[in-house]
Amino acid sequence: MTGRAFWLGMGDIHDDISLLRRIPDLDSASGIVVSGDLTIKGGVAAAKRVIEAIRGVNPVILAQIGNMDKAEVDAYLTGEGINIHATGRVTAQGVGFFGCGWSTPTPFGTPSEAGEDRIGAWLEAAYETVAHCPHLVLVSHTPPLGTATDRVGAGTHVGSRAVRDFIERVQPDVCLTGHIHESTAMDTLGRTVVVNPGALAAGGYARIELGPEGLSARLCRIV
Repeated sequence: MTGRAFWLGMGDIHDDISLLRRIPDLDSASGIVVSGDLTIKGGVAAAKRVIEAIRGVNPVILAQIGNMDKAEVDAYLTGEGINIHATGRVTAQGVGFFGCGWSTPTPFGTPSEAGEDRIGAWLEAAYETVAHCPHLVLVSHTPPLGTATDRVGAGTHVGSRAVRDFIERVQPDVCLTGHIHESTAMDTLGRTVVVNPGALAAGGYARIELGPEGLSARLCRIV
């Protein structure tokens, strides 16, 4: 346990919350951050089950849709006051969390995909809401291109060029990402720490902590 403010990040939940209550310190975290893919091609009812399960342990949630969530889930999250897609939220500690959900196009025709130009526009819109903050966390469902966090089976990089370009220019402290389950990893782009905890059902989550030296992030796994 620690007296420092910390947030727990997770994503690629895909309707499976069986391991949720096994995450240490879930109830004492400053907030829970969901990077996307609450469901498997699900709508509001499926997403609500996930959000309510998290709320049952910790009421402070920031979330956005991923490519596997139907677009209607975006409106649901906004109605709940927890959506960070194309916008941001400033915490009491002065940390600006801002997000970009959906994903770049995939071969699978998933419900919520968008081109690089649109991803780039959403990143800019989200950043504008928190640019004044001393500490920044970008929550991008799609990982930045060409990092340890965006490699599929054969090692091909499938992340977003727009996300990478944005990170290289803005240099947020942390980028919490997901989408590519097999690319559970950490990497850096300049001074930005990029962390992909993988799918929650595989036990992966991230811990983002605010200390005297600023923000730090690390990969964690449910034992």
